[in-house]
Amino acid sequence: MAATTALVALLALTSCSDADGASAGTIAFLLPESKTTRYESIDRPMFESVVSQRCPDCTVLYSNANQDPERQQVQAEAALAHGATVLVLDAVDTATAQSILASARARGVAVVAYDRFLAGADYYVSFDSRRIGQMQGEALVRALRNNGVTEGHILVVNGAATDPNSAELREGLALALENSDLTILAEYSTPDWSPDSAHEWVSGQLTRFEGDVDGVYAANDGTAGGAITAMRAAGLSPIPPVTGQDAELAAVQRIVTGDQYMTVYKAISQQAWTAAELAVRLVQGETPVATATVRGVPAMLLTPMAVTRETIQGVLIAGGVFTAAQICVQPFTQACIDAGLLDPAEN
Repeated sequence: MAATTALVALLALTSCSDADGASAGTIAFLLPESKTTRYESIDRPMFESVVSQRCPDCTVLYSNANQDPERQQVQAEAALAHGATVLVLDAVDTATAQSILASARARGVAVVAYDRFLAGADYYVSFDSRRIGQMQGEALVRALRNNGVTEGHILVVNGAATDPNSAELREGLALALENSDLTILAEYSTPDWSPDSAHEWVSGQLTRFEGDVDGVYAANDGTAGGAITAMRAAGLSPIPPVTGQDAELAAVQRIVTGDQYMTVYKAISQQAWTAAELAVRLVQGETPVATATVRGVPAMLLTPMAVTRETIQGVLIAGGVFTAAQICVQPFTQACIDAGLLDPAEN
């Protein structure tokens, strides 16, 4: 997969520096929750690996707040007390996180907003959430048109209200729906991005709007899974088109079977790589040049990619994200054969 401008810029900087010459320092990596599987399976291991390679004498202080903003504040204060010179922060609640930012500034500690925007941070590393929301919305409009639905009704399952990315995703969705004839029946901000909360809300809406739901905008794969489970329980067959984000393995398998229409692949490993490289450079006393600015904050933005059943092979398998063997375990083998991901002669 092609590297983004942000990644290329940092790679160029890397070539000018010797890892053996990196000065020792302490970097805090503070993640918001573990319900979204990518945080522990991709973000953390990649971040720690890059720091260990680029700065062998550096220490990473890792914490996961499990969706508790007060816990994250305690974790941040502990990291600062232990001498962290850079905080890489994926905030549970960006309003509460302002006190973390203030504490860091008082100690002269740089703060990198990771994944979620944080006003006043020194840098921001993420994907363009507005563009992701637009991609999701465009895919939903296209799926419904392919089904012959041009004046349909949709449910909108947004992310957590405390996550600023949720608002940007919603802005992107609005752009995609601007020139369509789709009507939003109801929408919901999902506390903590909880699949269970999404399931409960969608279940209620299916009863309220019985027979009228033509599609569901779900902000990520977790909420998509909750929505799909609710629709299955309500007896909907086939499942109306549902969007997603993060390209989680379970979501990819749902796309293969036709239960979920699409997801958005974000090269999380590249995002973690970029943030780790940036943190090491800040520890070394450098001032990396950003490739963009988001609401006054210097930013490194990476490019997302939409994934449907037709593009799993080209984007995810050819891109080395998953192997066909990982995706196509039972009971998904036949669906994978039907999708052209497996050779029927070999299965």
